[in-house]
Amino acid sequence: MARPAHTAVEIRGLAKQFGDVKAVAGIDFDVREGEVFGFLGPNGAGKTTTINMLTGLARPDSGRIRYFGSDYTADVKKAQGLMGIVPDESNLWPELDGFGNLAFCGALYGIGRRERDRRATELLDTFGLGDAANRKFGGYSKGMKRKLAIAAGIIHRPRILFLDEPTTGIDVASARQIRQLLGGLNESGTTVFMTTHYIEEAERLCDRIAFIVEGRLVRVDTLPDLVKDVEGKYIVQLALSRDPGPLMEELTAAFAGVEFEAMPGGTLRAHTVQPLPLGPLVRFFEHHGVDVTEAKAIRPSLEDVFVRITGIAADRMRKEKEQGRPKGGGE
Repeated sequence: MARPAHTAVEIRGLAKQFGDVKAVAGIDFDVREGEVFGFLGPNGAGKTTTINMLTGLARPDSGRIRYFGSDYTADVKKAQGLMGIVPDESNLWPELDGFGNLAFCGALYGIGRRERDRRATELLDTFGLGDAANRKFGGYSKGMKRKLAIAAGIIHRPRILFLDEPTTGIDVASARQIRQLLGGLNESGTTVFMTTHYIEEAERLCDRIAFIVEGRLVRVDTLPDLVKDVEGKYIVQLALSRDPGPLMEELTAAFAGVEFEAMPGGTLRAHTVQPLPLGPLVRFFEHHGVDVTEAKAIRPSLEDVFVRITGIAADRMRKEKEQGRPKGGGE
């Protein structure tokens, strides 16, 4: 995708504190017009607080917010016509049906009745919800609720769409469809700003990615440039006939300088700074009665980058979100 030339959002020195907790600690970044910008970090990192300040739901303690070249710091709500907002928890009305929710959201944005009814019908069809148009929102599945919330967020054709955890807690098929819908929206020109706990989702969707930890931005870059940082590291993945866990201590002692990672399903990863000869490794396992059924080189992923930059395991992020841990003030 060609890089857009203009800036959609410009953030300088943005800060927010709750009591003694610095939720967001003076961060600077730009979102380019037409890109998908990913905002990654663990619970309590400051992701939702940042979105709340950018969308006018929270007032910054300090800093500057500009949209498409205009300064909205004094009153971000004046920019809400430019943006669509999809929070991580549904903000639609359970007693209204799908069509009624979209039509009502259109009315809130000042869209005339004929146009908002036409737009509501169009979006219900686009999002695969046409058959549920007359069903109450409260009876929708989680995936259907998420899709309707995104449809409501774009009914007024915003220039930028904010999504907080767009696929958390929904089934795999709905998550896949939402990712496809977001890709289509972006291709049509909508700038997308999304937070996520899912590294693989950011890797699939985002043009650029920002890592935030404890309220501070630790890196903002494109995926290719992020991955460059760990490409000097060699990773070999082995599929084994049984769990290598009981052999880890002996394995580490036998192969100095190699970092081993036991994974589910009898899989082992070996991380080295030099190419690793497979022969001695295969013989080690044969000696211990373990068959090596597959061996392959692994290209560094965004997950590897995230762990290296932040020191936080990506699976910890996923588990925190999926277990529904209470959010601290810095989330």
